[in-house]
Amino acid sequence: MRRVSLALQGGGAHGAFTWGVLDRLLEDDGLEIAGISGTSAGALNGAALKAGLIAGGRGAARKRLDRLWDQVGEVGDFRMVPWIAPFLPAIRFWQTTSAAFLPFSPQGIAAQLYSPYAFGTHWTNPLEPVVHDLDFVHVRADAGPKLFVSATNVRTGKIKVFAGAEIGPQALLASACLPTVFQTVEIDGEAYWDGGFSGNPALFPLYEPNLPDDILVVSINPMRRDDIPDTPLEIQNRIDEISFNASLLSELRAINFVRRLIAEGRVEEGKMKAVNVHMISDDRLMNELSAESKLSPTPRLLERLKAAGRVAADHFLKNGGSKIGAAPSADLKAMLR
Repeated sequence: MRRVSLALQGGGAHGAFTWGVLDRLLEDDGLEIAGISGTSAGALNGAALKAGLIAGGRGAARKRLDRLWDQVGEVGDFRMVPWIAPFLPAIRFWQTTSAAFLPFSPQGIAAQLYSPYAFGTHWTNPLEPVVHDLDFVHVRADAGPKLFVSATNVRTGKIKVFAGAEIGPQALLASACLPTVFQTVEIDGEAYWDGGFSGNPALFPLYEPNLPDDILVVSINPMRRDDIPDTPLEIQNRIDEISFNASLLSELRAINFVRRLIAEGRVEEGKMKAVNVHMISDDRLMNELSAESKLSPTPRLLERLKAAGRVAADHFLKNGGSKIGAAPSADLKAMLR
């Protein structure tokens, strides 16, 4: 049995790619998921995965993930309060038409001006029903893979990693709290925003001695974009991607450095963990998708992303899966160059 920990990135509706990846990984009976670190959409995926595994094994986990993303697809748009929902088809038509004929992006301008606090007490988090549908007895269970959920402390800027009994509905909402879309989430007197600002995802919780040396990163924020963004929304999206990837790249550099020290005999064997990094991504697809699609989880988009995730995971299992437990399959030197 090959043991691996999962590191699941956030990226709004694009997290459905990870849904597809997990769906395919769960079909591999020779792969044991020992740990999960998730941020934002990655945290939702991780919680659903663990809840399903505890409830009834791999088949139940696949169904639990299906249910999660079916519910996300029903949200329509993360920026819409419930009373706007009946007008959503007309709003989407206006968005599509304006994007085709206007020399600027109305959505981009709205993104700069809109605040979730504009609705005051009438605002509700559209992800609340989705999150509360999870069985947190299973999510918090000691059995099964260890689950870690990351959020960013607004006041200190530091990462907060929730684990075990700390992982409740508010922790998941905090991890997914993009501040331009959702109101700040408060837990025990502290204010939290999206975990992507400080760890997308955090790898260090997966260094525990009882967890495997192998970490599989499911990346949904492209490292490289050849096209230079020129609309307000695309510019902000790329700023977020660069920011959200920075913490991951920092941890990957640290892993690469430690591996080099161990290989050169400069660190006593067993003192530090020689982490084997593996990665599943589809930067080509993510470059094709718009920034707008991250906030508009239409069923058609989600199914496309799920299918792409399954294909990417299948490719990894056939070409890099055999290295789990033996060596890294990700070329960190090339990635960090």
